[in-house]
Amino acid sequence: MQRQHSAIIGLVGDRNPTNRVHLATEEALTDGPDAPAIEWLATERLCEPAGTDFTRYAGFLITPGSPYRSMDGALAAIRHAREHQVPLLGTCGGFQHLILEFARHVLGRADASHEETHPGAPDLAVTALACSLAGQTHPVRLVAGTRAAAIYGVDEALEPFFCSYGLNSAYRPPLESRGLVISGIDRLGEVRIVELPAHPFFLGTLFVPQVRHSRAKPHPLISAFIAAAQDHLPEASRRTAQRGTQIGLSDDSP
Repeated sequence: MQRQHSAIIGLVGDRNPTNRVHLATEEALTDGPDAPAIEWLATERLCEPAGTDFTRYAGFLITPGSPYRSMDGALAAIRHAREHQVPLLGTCGGFQHLILEFARHVLGRADASHEETHPGAPDLAVTALACSLAGQTHPVRLVAGTRAAAIYGVDEALEPFFCSYGLNSAYRPPLESRGLVISGIDRLGEVRIVELPAHPFFLGTLFVPQVRHSRAKPHPLISAFIAAAQDHLPEASRRTAQRGTQIGLSDDSP
């Protein structure tokens, strides 16, 4: 049976049907009568000559699960969303690659790298955490006056982490100088959420909010991201909504 959707969100990543975080991401975005459609966008295909019609999508969620098969593919989607004012949420590996894209294309540091994929590179924007956070839950403090704080409506939240890499602290001053705002920190002041205030919705979290989302208790960041995507609703999505569409998965999905 077909269900009607008013928006399509592209899930940028390489879907693994055994990855519970990928499954939680799908469930969080499609759980509800007004849920958007989703389509997985395999990172390798984002770099193919024919390319991907990014204009079809009302929003992008850059998923956990890095290293991606194509870093360039993931960065291309992030850059499109940033430059074309398309709502974007990056979680875990998505947060890390949001940082990397900003470093390369806004700061102009073309050699900025990720330690997971380029260990020993001379210019690392993303480095190994002092202690891995994989499988842990930690408090995140919301910075007053930011979009993230307004969305949460609280001073602090407990969030699930699945990562071992994060922002290189040496990059924090130049990132902030070019407009990337730190909107969530841990109790030691380490960066856990970043955002672009002038963008309709451009936010990255080192944690994975979709794991904490449920229909009975929606996660505020997931709800805010979906609402932003519904508001964006490009013309391509309007045409799709009129025809009716089904949830789409990449060709290599089961």
